[in-house]
Amino acid sequence: MSGAAVHGAEVVCAGLVHVYRAAGVDTAALRGVDLTVAPGQQLALLGPSGSGKSTLLTLLSGIRQPSAGKILLDGTDIARLPDRQLRAYRAATVGTLLQGAAGNLLDYATALDNVRHAQRARSRRDAARPAAALLDTVGVSGRAQSRPVRTLSPGQQQATAAAVALANNPRLLVADEPTSQLDPAGRDALLTALLDVLSQTGTTVIVVTHDSEVAARLHRTVHLRDGRVGAEEVARERFAVLGADYAVQLPEHLVADWPPGSRLRVTRGGPDELRITRQDQP
Repeated sequence: MSGAAVHGAEVVCAGLVHVYRAAGVDTAALRGVDLTVAPGQQLALLGPSGSGKSTLLTLLSGIRQPSAGKILLDGTDIARLPDRQLRAYRAATVGTLLQGAAGNLLDYATALDNVRHAQRARSRRDAARPAAALLDTVGVSGRAQSRPVRTLSPGQQQATAAAVALANNPRLLVADEPTSQLDPAGRDALLTALLDVLSQTGTTVIVVTHDSEVAARLHRTVHLRDGRVGAEEVARERFAVLGADYAVQLPEHLVADWPPGSRLRVTRGGPDELRITRQDQP
C-alpha cells in the first residue's frame, strides 16, 4: 500500500469562503472552512441541507472558484490556477461524481463509450484499467456495457457514472450523494465495489452523504453546519471542532437553549477541560 498512499492527493482547505448572489442578495455558502484530508483517506461530509457540503465539493473539483481562502492539492493552490491549468487538473487529477447519474453521463452513448471518453485525458498506460474491466468492477457487465446509458436501470446508470469518475485513475475523487437514488441493496453493492477500487489505488476520497450507513464505511466523518466545520465523528461519537479562529459550534441539541448573542463565561476546569456558563446579566 505504500505506492497507493503516494497516489492519493493531500487536500488542505484554509479559510475557505464562498459567496454567491441569488435574486440580488449575497449569500455565504462557506464561512471559513479549515479542513485537512491526508493522502488516501476516505472522508464523509455530513450536514443539513444548506450547510455548504455540495458547494465545497464543486470548489474541490474545480467547477467553481472560492471567493476567498485556499485549496491546496499537495501544496498547489488550485483556486489560483489559470483556466488552462485548472482544466488540465480537472481532466487528469480529480474524478467528479455529481448527484444523480444524468449529470455525469452522455445519455445517448454506451456505457463503454462514456468511460472511454472520460479516459481521453490520459494515455492507455496511465489509465486505471480498460473501460470494460472498470465497468465490470462496478457491476455493469455483458451487453449492458454496449447499450446507451439511457436504456440502463437507475442502478446501472449510477454505477456507470462511478466508472466514469474513476476512468482516469484520479488522485482525488469527490462524490455528491453517490448512492442516494439506490435501494439499500444497490447502495451496498455499489459502495463495496467503489471502495474496493479506491482502496487498491489509494485515491483520496471526499463524499457528501445524508446516509449514516455510507459514512460509517469510510475512514472519517466530518459534519458541516452553517458553512463551517462544526464537528467530527470518531467511533460513532461526535466531537466539536475548534476552528482556526478559535470558534466552536454548539452541539445541535443545545442550540435551542443557547441562542446567538448569549453571554458566556469560559473558565478552565482542568488541564483538558473548559467550563462554559451562561451569564444573562452583565
